[in-house]
Amino acid sequence: MKKLILLLVCVFTASMAMADNDKPIQVNQLPAKAQTFISTYFKNSKVAMAKQESELFYKSYDVIFTNGEKLEFDKDGEWTEVQCRQSEVPSPIVPGAISSYVKTNYPDAKILEIERDKKEYEIKLSNRWEIKFDSQMRVIDIDN
Repeated sequence: MKKLILLLVCVFTASMAMADNDKPIQVNQLPAKAQTFISTYFKNSKVAMAKQESELFYKSYDVIFTNGEKLEFDKDGEWTEVQCRQSEVPSPIVPGAISSYVKTNYPDAKILEIERDKKEYEIKLSNRWEIKFDSQMRVIDIDN
C-alpha cells in the first residue's frame, strides 16, 4: 500500500512539473500545416511571437501577430482558434453554413473570432454576439 501511495505521489509530482510548459519557438518550427495556414491567410501579417505549449498529454501552438491577431493550432498544425481584433476572420476559414447564417441573421456583423473542436464551432461577432454551432452546423447557443 505504501508503494502505491508513493507511486501516485510521484506521478502527480511529475505531471505538475510537466504541466504548462510554454516555450518560444520560430515560425519554421511550427507543424507544416500551421505554416501553410499562416502563409495562405496571414501572409501580410508580421509575427510577434510563436510558442509551443506542452502539457502531460497535449501539445499546442500559439502565434501572435504584431497587429494583435492570434492563431492557435493543435499538435498536428490544424487551427483550433482564429482571433482577428482589427479585421474579420478570412472567409475561406469559416464553414459555408456558418457564413450563410451570419449573413442572413446579422448582415451588418463581421466574424472576429472562430474556435473549433471536434464537436462544435463558436464564433464571436463584431456586434458582440457569441454563437455556438454543433457539428451539423445547427445553432446550439447564443450569448450577447
